[in-house]
Amino acid sequence: MTTAVAAPFRFFSLQVVRTRRLGPSLVRVTFAGPDLRFFHSDGRDQSLSLFLPPPGRPEPVVPLELGDGWWQAWRELPDDVRAVMRSYTLRALRRDPGEIDIDFALHGVGPAATTPAGPASRWAARATPGARVLLLGPAVADNRAIRFRPPEDSDLVVMWGDETAVPAATAVLESLPAGTRVRAWLEVGHAGDIQDVVTEADAEVTWLVRDPGRTAGSPMALSPLRDTRLPPAERPYVWLAGESGCVKALRRHFVGERGIDRRRVTFVGYWRHGLSEEQLRTEGDLG
Repeated sequence: MTTAVAAPFRFFSLQVVRTRRLGPSLVRVTFAGPDLRFFHSDGRDQSLSLFLPPPGRPEPVVPLELGDGWWQAWRELPDDVRAVMRSYTLRALRRDPGEIDIDFALHGVGPAATTPAGPASRWAARATPGARVLLLGPAVADNRAIRFRPPEDSDLVVMWGDETAVPAATAVLESLPAGTRVRAWLEVGHAGDIQDVVTEADAEVTWLVRDPGRTAGSPMALSPLRDTRLPPAERPYVWLAGESGCVKALRRHFVGERGIDRRRVTFVGYWRHGLSEEQLRTEGDLG
């Protein structure tokens, strides 16, 4: 396959190597392929676009010429041909052997599911070695799809993420150096999704297990945060990622109620309740 390059991003042709279930609603898929020698990233919340084959197709089909008309050209492909596109974050990159890990939140999968599974959740739950995908990712280590960028003078890092942001949040936590003060709240759908996080940082991580009947767009962490006195800090940095409505509510709390400089708050809507990724991208509300 000939892949197009549009620095700092390009397509990578990859195959599934193995899968590992992390919890009732989380699965890790490991990918490999010769193209990974061109993959470079310094970010722990590196955003990626993953392209999956539609049902009945052996591999994904996308327009390989990146440019201004790429999105429209992809949308115009026949429904039964066009690859399914979803956004994820890089969980890990290894050079020997060349592999990457992506963690999938399995919405709507399993006997206790209350909502229909989406195409990416169905694919990840059934993925087997050899399955082919395309990845639109970075060919340049420092690129605009990295969001976690605390200013050098930050004396406290505050984090919140739901299960879609847990891969990025845990990767960030694992990368922080000793002495970094961190207070983090991570929300998951099941107690079995809670993970051990090994970090040299001075981190306090609070896991919140969501009530299945809880209304989407209402973060569990908002009430605990209002009741929590954060460690003293003159220059805090805040990172928020997950469902768009939750992210916006928490940003209002930190900026409006706690008075943190909005320039020191990074907020990323990975998804929005009730909308597909295609609808989100059309509306321009996907961070």
